[in-house]
Amino acid sequence: MYLVQAWTAEAGAGAWPAALSDPVTAAALRALHADPAAPWTAARLAAEAGVSRATLARRFTALVGRPPMAYLTWWRLTLAATRLRATDAPLAAVARETGYGSPYALSHAFSREFGTTPGRYRGQRAS
Repeated sequence: MYLVQAWTAEAGAGAWPAALSDPVTAAALRALHADPAAPWTAARLAAEAGVSRATLARRFTALVGRPPMAYLTWWRLTLAATRLRATDAPLAAVARETGYGSPYALSHAFSREFGTTPGRYRGQRAS
């Protein structure tokens, strides 16, 4: 439930139904959510949705509010943040589960998105 709330807050509440009612965008979202750690590329995601990269980029961006690969980055980091707060899993495991090749890569992306390191973020969880 938290993840849906986070997405609707980020994308705007009206975007969710429109994105899911579009077959191309919905197929791409299903694929990304089913396996966020997969080595996604724009071409692979477009093939999954059954359209060209340009068509996917145009429709996805219009309905979701950001391009597909930017959405994937946001989604992976949202999942990582949730995992960091909910578990004591090592950063390497969280990185692997969310599609980052190393803890350093996750830490760099995480700090850029949230303005803090994964360790500090984890330490802020409620006791």
